[in-house]
Amino acid sequence: MSFAYAMAAASPSSLLLPRPQTLPRPLLNGRLPSPPATRRAPSLPFWSPTRDPRRFAASSSPAPSAVEGKPKLDAENGGTSAKDKEESLREQRIVLPTNESSEKLLRIRHTCAHVMAMAVQRLFPGSKVTIGPWIDNGFYYDFDMEPLTDKDLKRIKKEMDRIINRNLPLIREEVSREEAQTRIMAVNEPYKLKILESIEEEPITIYHIGNEWWDLCAGPHVDSTGHIDKKAVELESVAGAYWRGDVNKPMLQRIYGTAWETEEQLKAYLHLKEEAKRRDHRRLGQDLDLFSIQEDAGGGLVFWHPKGATVRHIIEDSWKKIHLQHGYDLLYTPHVAKADLWKVSGHLDFYKENMYDQMNIEDELYQLRPMNCPYHILVYKRKLHSYRDLPMRVAELGTVYRYELSGSLHGLFRVRGFTQDDAHIFCLDDQIKNEIRGVLDLTEEILLQFGFKKYEVNLSTRPEKFVGTDDIWEKATAALRDALDDKGWAYLIDEGGGAFYGPKIDLKIEDALGRKWQCSTVQVDFNLPERFDISYVDSNAEKRRPIMIHRAVLGSLERFFGVLIEHYAGDFPLWISPIQARVLPVTDTEVKYCTEVVSKLNSIGIRAELCYGERLPKLIRNAEKQKVPLMAVVGPKEVETQMVTVRSRFGGELGMMTIDEFIARIQFAVSNRTSL
Repeated sequence: MSFAYAMAAASPSSLLLPRPQTLPRPLLNGRLPSPPATRRAPSLPFWSPTRDPRRFAASSSPAPSAVEGKPKLDAENGGTSAKDKEESLREQRIVLPTNESSEKLLRIRHTCAHVMAMAVQRLFPGSKVTIGPWIDNGFYYDFDMEPLTDKDLKRIKKEMDRIINRNLPLIREEVSREEAQTRIMAVNEPYKLKILESIEEEPITIYHIGNEWWDLCAGPHVDSTGHIDKKAVELESVAGAYWRGDVNKPMLQRIYGTAWETEEQLKAYLHLKEEAKRRDHRRLGQDLDLFSIQEDAGGGLVFWHPKGATVRHIIEDSWKKIHLQHGYDLLYTPHVAKADLWKVSGHLDFYKENMYDQMNIEDELYQLRPMNCPYHILVYKRKLHSYRDLPMRVAELGTVYRYELSGSLHGLFRVRGFTQDDAHIFCLDDQIKNEIRGVLDLTEEILLQFGFKKYEVNLSTRPEKFVGTDDIWEKATAALRDALDDKGWAYLIDEGGGAFYGPKIDLKIEDALGRKWQCSTVQVDFNLPERFDISYVDSNAEKRRPIMIHRAVLGSLERFFGVLIEHYAGDFPLWISPIQARVLPVTDTEVKYCTEVVSKLNSIGIRAELCYGERLPKLIRNAEKQKVPLMAVVGPKEVETQMVTVRSRFGGELGMMTIDEFIARIQFAVSNRTSL
């Protein structure tokens, strides 16, 4: 059972263990949904861990810091140059199709889910099937059965191969609801009965594999199992998943698989998957001592260690500086507020399941904030504003708290407490376009300095249910479109994909592996100004309602830091590296001079540290493993000449230089966001 029927059966907040997954878009009347109308073609090929992938690139251009200067030798890769590793990725570039770009691939994946379910029920009599849709890189199916092992997955794959080899036809049948119910009861599939109840369309469609197995399904499928290349299919893992995402309902066994059109595509996908594993921010966060999740404190709560906190400080400092230059005022607001505030904002009506329980303080109810918006509105509302005061731009790095099921938590990407780079603009109707353009410019400026140059941009328009007048929606949407056109960015139009309170622009950044990450968003809001009854006085001395624009560039510091770690594989550019230089004495005799060098570097803001007590080769290996960009080696000759011998992770041996020259070169590289 999949897609249209799977979507009816699955909760949007389905709990997946141990990894979260997104469900695909539903079928319309058993047919593939039409892609969103496009204003321009998407600008770049990519593979996306988000909802709307277009293309999966098996490699992409390396991060800027990895291509400057001479090759570096990475102790973790057996002496392989990191630059060579990235070059190897480029040479193996294969652009993989996606469900949206290839209906053939989508049909293969959908049929693979059915073939897998048939194989499971053959090998494990008594197992019950639930839902089995295709997903971004393959498919899954949920079963009510005893826990499975990796050995079981191998048995299931062999059985799938047998079914594929038999070239069994996929046969579509239409039946009445009563007939479907009779058949389901005859094979004792209780979950299918629940699914049948949630299907509104008639007739009910069933797909058969030969005359041996069937399932409720809206399609589509390949004509026969022989159209699947068994060498292009692999079962990846098994995980727990609660039925319909409800922790009070049975825990099911979810089997994940990947399927492609050819064996070559599968190999390319597995290559990228292995590279993504090497870059996993959870492993690197531990190896480089950047952050941790302390279970004694609770899941989803991030502890920033000194090195990670240093990077965060640099990000925050840069963020604040750029915002001040763009005319924003900075705010700091409380982490809690009276529950009444969240009633006015509507969060208690529409967002309560993501909020923590209220606290009773002196007979008044208080609430941890899930968002910053109401606080910024209160700052605006503190006094009467003239039209001459607008636009008013306020920004805050505000920490919010949102309830997430423990099974959906995932490193820095899915947490319960995080800091948003939140900002709000209060403006006049005719200021929307210029303000949106200003946000786009600011967004580009911030993302470029972190090495993100490739984006996918989506403009989402008015949905069926909305607040505000047709006129203001059309005006706001036109302003967003005009701002994008002025900016010259390619973008997609998602008709009807806007929030109920206003149109929006979403921006996904592409990392070094070609993956897309949702970070930046710009949203026009007609709802909260109405709810909080905010106003300004126009040129005729009459009160008017301002337009409110929500916007975030990084999304959250935690998630962005996770993306940054994986983008650079922990090899941060010099300007944001937590330790920029490590000073290494050849023997303990040089420690005193090394201490003076470190002190001088630190005094002018260069992040340097002294390491000694081991043989020099080991000190160098340790610095490589910790991905320190620069090493200053000091022996007797360096002490005598008051110099250092510099070794760069990206530029190789740079030779001897004076301390002042070393400082000057670091400062130049930092100011120009380059490597040494």
